[in-house]
Amino acid sequence: MASWSAMALSFCAFAFLRRPSCRFDCRVPCESTLNSDTSRSINNGVDKMVFDLLRELADALVVGAGTIRIEGYAVGRKPLVVVSRTGSVPPTQREAGSGKVLMATVSTAPYVDEAREILGRDNVLVLGSHRVDLARLKDELVLRGYRHLLSEGGPHLLRDLLDQGVADELDATVVPRVIGGSHRRITDGPPVEIPLRLTTLVEEEGTLLARWFVER
Repeated sequence: MASWSAMALSFCAFAFLRRPSCRFDCRVPCESTLNSDTSRSINNGVDKMVFDLLRELADALVVGAGTIRIEGYAVGRKPLVVVSRTGSVPPTQREAGSGKVLMATVSTAPYVDEAREILGRDNVLVLGSHRVDLARLKDELVLRGYRHLLSEGGPHLLRDLLDQGVADELDATVVPRVIGGSHRRITDGPPVEIPLRLTTLVEEEGTLLARWFVER
């Protein structure tokens, strides 16, 4: 069997599309639900390699504020775009350097003025009145030079990215584990049904790594 490094490179059929694009990365046990509020308990070494690879390829990360709080996101090398209808800056991002964190929110957000004070006015994008217009967000980020976007959650954001026609692909890691009980699915919110086309499927140590393009 090929070494994992070689397989990771081939999975770079994973390279971003040439046009501006948005991909969503998730990991699930075999029954396709999330087994906890965080993804850490179902991560493994194979998944971690792909997780790091996708981040390296991205220009910026787009993540829901709730996921940032739950997962404890630290300030990283890549610009982080926080999607929040309240405009509240997560505690771990309040000391980020100028331009490292952007906020995408709405005009009715109760904490939008506070976000401007913390992040700087130019780093707070007001996109809509009651829901964040994710298509406009993508366009705004492209204008700033962020052509290739990676979203890591959470389930509400994935649902909205699909519903608003912004997500171009879904990269899913299926770990070889079955977990009982009632757990969340990878999307949450009103029903949405989007056809996908499988373009890449790699197996390593029982873990499946799949790249799906959104059919439009």
